[in-house]
Amino acid sequence: MLRVPYSALQPDRLIATIATLRDRIRERFPTASLGGVAEALLGIATAHAERSQRIRRPIWWLRALSFGLVLASIASLVLLGLSIRVRDEAEWPLSELVQTLEAGLSMLFFLGAGAVFLFSLELRAKRRRCLEAVHELRAMAHIVDMHQLTKDPEHVLHGGPDTASSPARTLSRFELSRYLDYCSEMLSLMGKVAALYAQGFPDPQAVAAVDDIEDLTTGLARKIWQKIMILENAAAAPAAAAHPATPPAPPSPPHSGPAA
Repeated sequence: MLRVPYSALQPDRLIATIATLRDRIRERFPTASLGGVAEALLGIATAHAERSQRIRRPIWWLRALSFGLVLASIASLVLLGLSIRVRDEAEWPLSELVQTLEAGLSMLFFLGAGAVFLFSLELRAKRRRCLEAVHELRAMAHIVDMHQLTKDPEHVLHGGPDTASSPARTLSRFELSRYLDYCSEMLSLMGKVAALYAQGFPDPQAVAAVDDIEDLTTGLARKIWQKIMILENAAAAPAAAAHPATPPAPPSPPHSGPAA
């Protein structure tokens, strides 16, 4: 099957991107625990890439049992048809014919129900694995949100008295901007890790769970970007004050020469 470039997420490239982000965080903030969160995300992404591949693969022993029950149902139907002969009422009374049909149809029903159950068992097993993985990513998204919770741009810009319970604020305006940007990137990559399941397992419940992760990470990243915009606007304000905008030139007077 021909694969169109850039039509699906590549797990190896996604993992490489997370590894690069982890290295950037460690180089910029060697002592920050955010680097440990990025390391945990890298491990989760590696495990989830393998798990998503396993979810795509069929569970052959369940499918073999389902196929066997389908064959048994077909065989029962054939035997039931062969057992029914056109006989006179003395050789095969109508009551025995009804009992034979009832027993055969009951067997056919239970065999078919068993095949459907085994088929749904594979689907439910894959769905359970997917939902467990998505729940793990949801918890990690909240951990990243906790790391940026006390990063207040207003305190960096304008200062203010601290209390005994105030968190330590040692980041400069540039460092705080980078820290928040790393958190935003990490949340975005979590959504991409969750999308690995949706692209290989298009189950409605699994896709809905992945969409919930995308909504969660997007909403948390939006809060972070509000802080980043405060820092960027504060940095742009002195430059705008030093170079005020030039007022537009007045329009030139109309030409009063002779008409052509």
